[in-house]
Amino acid sequence: MQSSIIADRLKKGNKDNMLHAIHDSFARMGAPLLIVAMAGLIAGCSEPEQLSEQQAAALEQRVRARWQTLVDREFEQTWEFSTPAYREAFPKRLYPLKFSYAVEWELTGVEVLHYDAQAAVASVAVRVMSKPTKQTSAASVIIGAQPVTIREQWVHIGEEWWYSANR
Repeated sequence: MQSSIIADRLKKGNKDNMLHAIHDSFARMGAPLLIVAMAGLIAGCSEPEQLSEQQAAALEQRVRARWQTLVDREFEQTWEFSTPAYREAFPKRLYPLKFSYAVEWELTGVEVLHYDAQAAVASVAVRVMSKPTKQTSAASVIIGAQPVTIREQWVHIGEEWWYSANR
């Protein structure tokens, strides 16, 4: 009904009358829309947006365990930390081919940067010291190990955290 009043006033070319009709329509719908918006806001706030200390500790432990497999060059074990969907698509026997044996890593820190509760995804900064296994020049000897920060995505599926190859 309101749209027909607006259309009639628009046909008559009276912009002021049209604006009043639109305003009146929104004023009548305002209370129900406000209630719906508030309900949506309350529903959206029902899940915590931060990890609990226990969840954060479990995530950090998984990140450290995965990185220990990288430091130890146990790349087939590293594959075990990948999401179930990734492991379903990519065979374990090919996974070690992604890595280089020319680099040594030392894990120096893990920090949870952000957590998206709706997606159950956490962004994690992994800090490592990285150096070549074979010193190929005087410069590489002088430079030595370099600090590197790697940003990773981890997905919470079921009761476990999984490394996501998607960034």
